Amino acid sequence: MPHAAGLYYETHGSAAAPPLLLSSGLGGSASYWAPNIAALAERYHVIAYDHRGTGRSDRALPETVSVEDFAADMLTLLDTLGVARATIVGHAAGGVAALALALLAPERIDKFVVVNGWASPDPHFLRCFDARLALLRDSGVEAYLRAQPIFLYPANWISAHHAALEAELPAQLAQFPGVATMEKRIAALATFDIADRLREIHRPVLVVCSDDDMLVPSNAGVALANGLPIAGFCRAEHGGHAVNVVDPDAFNSFVLAWLAGEIAEG
Repeated sequence: MPHAAGLYYETHGSAAAPPLLLSSGLGGSASYWAPNIAALAERYHVIAYDHRGTGRSDRALPETVSVEDFAADMLTLLDTLGVARATIVGHAAGGVAALALALLAPERIDKFVVVNGWASPDPHFLRCFDARLALLRDSGVEAYLRAQPIFLYPANWISAHHAALEAELPAQLAQFPGVATMEKRIAALATFDIADRLREIHRPVLVVCSDDDMLVPSNAGVALANGLPIAGFCRAEHGGHAVNVVDPDAFNSFVLAWLAGEIAEG
């Protein structure tokens, strides 16, 4: 398995195509992007990776971590792979990491997409994080993982995909990064706040949010888009927090069109 500076990564598509880095959410796994990679790889050299502390990457984390640390790992991965400038698509934690990277090293980003992200802590997702941590601490890893779809997907989608979700559970249990790691990652997300720095981000950004996101309210995405100097905006009526998984065809089509300049910012 290929690794760069302790980060597992995989590539898809032609190496001659423009580079596109995929960064997933709290779970941190490159496999989150399975419904999207084939479509994106038709036009891009796609790089997907497991966040540090999760999946097949180095599991060791310092005592505390920050979203800026997530951004630094993205930069380290690009450096190690010799990528001078990339397009980034990030979901939730990966999206806010892209925002942090745009402040840290804007010259390394072409365009980027933030899916169900935020600029500052929201009371609702903080409540959800507290509930998930309570499950993890008091009821254990399996209870935490069984509750996870409630926060990620619309109710009808969960019902329709019950068998697949059950089939995924053994692998999720085997690969779980540990309570301490999840606590550190959630703490980083809960304290991320760049609302007063959004005007410093001058790279084109597409903000994608879902009206039925049970974890991050769509208003957080609206506020993010309104605060950015150069932002495109897509507000889906249906799709939940994992909108790119629930409706991958619509997601892939819109994101590729925006990245190609077929949909204007603003």
